[in-house]
Amino acid sequence: MNVEFTLIRSSRRSISMRIDGPGKVTIRAPLRMPEREIRRFVESRKEWLQKNMQKVVDTARATADLQPLSPTELKELTRQAKEQIPQRVQFFARQMGVEYNRITIRCQKTRWGSCSSRKDLNFNCLLMLVPEEELDYVVVHELCHLREMNHSPAFWAQVEAVLPDYKERKAWFRSHGAEIMSRHP
Repeated sequence: MNVEFTLIRSSRRSISMRIDGPGKVTIRAPLRMPEREIRRFVESRKEWLQKNMQKVVDTARATADLQPLSPTELKELTRQAKEQIPQRVQFFARQMGVEYNRITIRCQKTRWGSCSSRKDLNFNCLLMLVPEEELDYVVVHELCHLREMNHSPAFWAQVEAVLPDYKERKAWFRSHGAEIMSRHP
């Protein structure tokens, strides 16, 4: 398998690979990383890439008939999210004993949520299309980033302390998340 990819160099410290769609791979690498090291990295992940590329193709086929959301539908989802998500954040933040600054609701193509180093929380309005248990998982996930700004074992232990069944909730997004994200206009 000959892998073609888009290379983006920046002042980052590590190299990463992301599948952006059928046949679309992006590699992010440090500015001075030698080309041969980048190619070695891609080569070492060929098996993962083949498996996940097939998933992307399968998802693209499965979601081909889904209609993008209209501007009116997006506006309504955003309104609902601004009403419901802050309530869930407040509930879990109190339970966890964490503090946050701002909550922002956006319509994003690739992320369900994020947490900044300034303790600002961002959530995707498309979360209004997921079951409540999965919405709670995203909220708890982002609140745990207020303590651990990574995905270390300590981070996942914190998620599990709040949601013992978080692995099932996380798996739901692997099975259904792309279908919902495909509705983004």
